[in-house]
Amino acid sequence: MNEPPAHLPGTVGYWQARADDQLELARRMWSQAQPTWGVYDVPESEARLLPDDLAGQRVVELGCGTAYVSSWLARAGARPVGVDPTPGQLQIARRMQAETGVHFPLVRAAGEQVPLRSGLFDLAVSEYGAAIWADPDLWIAEAARLLRPGGQLVFLGNSTLLMLCVPDEDGQPVRNVLLRGQRGMRRFEWPDEPAVEFHLSPGDWIRLLHHNGFEVTDLVELYAAGDDDRTRMNVSSEWAHQWPVEEVWRARRR
Repeated sequence: MNEPPAHLPGTVGYWQARADDQLELARRMWSQAQPTWGVYDVPESEARLLPDDLAGQRVVELGCGTAYVSSWLARAGARPVGVDPTPGQLQIARRMQAETGVHFPLVRAAGEQVPLRSGLFDLAVSEYGAAIWADPDLWIAEAARLLRPGGQLVFLGNSTLLMLCVPDEDGQPVRNVLLRGQRGMRRFEWPDEPAVEFHLSPGDWIRLLHHNGFEVTDLVELYAAGDDDRTRMNVSSEWAHQWPVEEVWRARRR
């Protein structure tokens, strides 16, 4: 049995402590009629991140949190399995399953070490989740192992430009100023939280995906909608109308 990633206890502790706000978020997201993506809630009808026909598709959600993405997939006819290392997140997911009657398997595991059979899935998806909270070298390799040949990978995280502009201090607004270099970007640690995040540059993502047998099929950049004037996660709508807040990578296993 491989040792768990060294960063995992801090990340699990961070999310374990957020039960109250996560329950509120889960209730809102599980109740939606269609998926919305990112902090500016871009609707799936506009973003078009998922395959058109999900009926019968086996899906693994890596870093599912409260599993609202898996709930959307299940209602669309897919057969999802939610994977997450934080017991409190999975407890909320089970609570939402009981409240809504939408049921699917939940597995407690890190995105880097998934105890599921190789080649079992048609689609692997991560909305934040493993996409930023798991070691990319390890979780991308796991996604490749879990997918059948031709299976698709879709993952969403903060945009490269946002990560270069976001201040270290919590609560400070994102401005159009580069605060750190792009070269070698990978591991991000913040002074006010114990969790570790991982963010790669686009070139490094492409090389990592290719190394693990993926063909990149799309890179979707998410902005605030034209009439959205909200400030979300310290990102003003003025900033988010000009620069992407999130990047969504789509790839296919060769």
